[in-house]
Amino acid sequence: MSKPAVWISRKLSDNTQARAARDYDVILNHDDVISSADDIVAMSAKVDAILPCHSEIFNADVVSRLSDRTRIIANHSVGVDHCDLAAFRQRGIVVTNTPDVLSDATAEIAMLLMLGAARRAPEGDDMVRSGKWQSWSPSFMVGTQVSGKRVGIVGMGRVGQVMAQRCRGFGMEVHYHNRTQLAAELEQGAIYHPAIETLLPVSEFLSLHCPATPETTGLMNAERLALLPKGAIVVNTARGALIVEDDLVAAVSSGHVAAAGLDCFVTEPGGNPEFAKHPNIFMLPHIGSATRETRDAMGFRALDNLDAFFAGKEPRDRLV
Repeated sequence: MSKPAVWISRKLSDNTQARAARDYDVILNHDDVISSADDIVAMSAKVDAILPCHSEIFNADVVSRLSDRTRIIANHSVGVDHCDLAAFRQRGIVVTNTPDVLSDATAEIAMLLMLGAARRAPEGDDMVRSGKWQSWSPSFMVGTQVSGKRVGIVGMGRVGQVMAQRCRGFGMEVHYHNRTQLAAELEQGAIYHPAIETLLPVSEFLSLHCPATPETTGLMNAERLALLPKGAIVVNTARGALIVEDDLVAAVSSGHVAAAGLDCFVTEPGGNPEFAKHPNIFMLPHIGSATRETRDAMGFRALDNLDAFFAGKEPRDRLV
C-alpha cells in the first residue's frame, strides 16, 4: 500500500524530517526558501497533505486554488493567522496547529527581551564589541530594575501563564487581560482586568501574548500606548500585527515608553528599519520557539496530527 504524499514546506529539525520520511512519501524544500502562492498551489496537486510553517500564506485566493488532492494542512506553528480558516472550512480541508509545545521556549525569549530592554543590553553589547567601552562611573549605563515591578500580560493562554510564572520568580506583581478570567488555580494570584484600558496604567512592563486576529490587530496604538505609565517597557513575542509600529516609534522617541523588546514585526523577515535607529529597542528575528527541543516537539506534534488523520481518527489539534 502506498504511503500518503506530504510536502514539508521548510527545513524542519532532522528528527522531524527523518520521522516523516519513514512514514510518508515526503517532498522536502531543500533550499529552505519561502514558497509563493503559485508554488503552494502547484505543490498541492502532487501531495495529500502539506506541512507548512507560518511563512506560507494561505489566503482565500490560495485556498480556492488548492488541488482537491490536498486534504489536510498540518501547520508547524501555534498561530494560524497565515491561514484563512473560513476558506479552508468551505473547501472541506482539515487544518491543525501545534499548541502546548512552545510555551516554555517563547516565555524564555520574552524574559530575555524584558531583561535586555530594561538593562540596556543592546547598547552594552555594542559598546564592548566595538571597543567603545573606555570608562565607568556610578551613572554609567543605568537601566530599569525588573525585580518587584508590575507586569501586565495581554493574553493569558499557555505562553502567558508560563510568562507569569517566570515573572513571579523575579518577585513581580502580575496583572493580566484575557477574554475570560482564569480559574483561581491558574491565576496563582494574578490580578484580572476585564478591559485592557485598566491594565495598561498599572503595567510598568507590558508583555503581549495574544494571537493576531481582526480584533487584536493594531491593539497597541498611540492611544493605548499613552495609557502606559511613563517609562514603561513593552515586550512582544506574539505577532507583529499587535503593535502599530509607527506609534511605538513615536512613544519611544518621546520617552513615554522607555524601551521595547521585540521578537516579531509587521514585516517578516526584515523587521522595521525605524526601530534600528533606537538603541533602546532590543530586537530578535522571531526566534521565540527556536530551541532544538521545541523544534522537535513542534514537528512531532504536526506529524501526530497527520498520523491521526490518515488513520481515520480525529487529529488532536484540529481547528477546521
